[in-house]
Amino acid sequence: MSISLLGLEFDGVALARAASRIADRPATAGFGYVVTPNADHLVRMACDPKLRAIYQQASMCLLDSRVVACLARLLGLAAPPVVTGSDLTAYLLAHCIPPGERVTIIGLSAAFLPALVARYNLLPPAHHVPPMGFDADPAAMAQAVAFVRAHPSRFVFLAVGSPRQEYLAAALAAAGNVTGTGLCIGASLEFLAGARRRAPGFLQHLCLEWLFRLINEPARLGRRYLVRSPAVIGLLLKQRLGGRALR
Repeated sequence: MSISLLGLEFDGVALARAASRIADRPATAGFGYVVTPNADHLVRMACDPKLRAIYQQASMCLLDSRVVACLARLLGLAAPPVVTGSDLTAYLLAHCIPPGERVTIIGLSAAFLPALVARYNLLPPAHHVPPMGFDADPAAMAQAVAFVRAHPSRFVFLAVGSPRQEYLAAALAAAGNVTGTGLCIGASLEFLAGARRRAPGFLQHLCLEWLFRLINEPARLGRRYLVRSPAVIGLLLKQRLGGRALR
């Protein structure tokens, strides 16, 4: 079952079912990718047809925003289940990756890799950190694609932030001869490796995770949360009033 919201068809599944569907995908299948849009992604996507198409072509689309889900319901819109990238990543690492299976990670500072490996009893992952701005550098993008092709894994964690991870996912899907499932999961591995603190569970369920992050990283996240993301209210209202949320 899918649920339409703001121009995307979200998969109407909860965390365990979403993880099971991802884990059941054959390792040899052609490359597909999972996106986890939040409010900021949805606003950016509304202004960027190329990025919107990348989200629409994903193998699975999961909503990573309790705030968006709550606002949608308040406006009388159907809201998909919330499956955050961080929760999905933690579940996959804890329940779907057996000892002895190697994963591929694009992003995450090498300094935090040992903590992640120790916490989840992983084999040392195939690991590549692209340079800053690699999405605008064809040579650097090609290098990242070549690395994933040369290190086939059932799970490919794309942890380089949005929209870079989505552009990379699309490049991998278009490249041919690439297998596995790409997971566009932003800072999720940093939370799990202890590089950043995630909001306590009670704040998450009160839809205040954004506030916790803003207080901890005001310079980096201030514009995102206070200027860009609130525009999602207008997009939801436009859909509720019967207009086309995206043109």
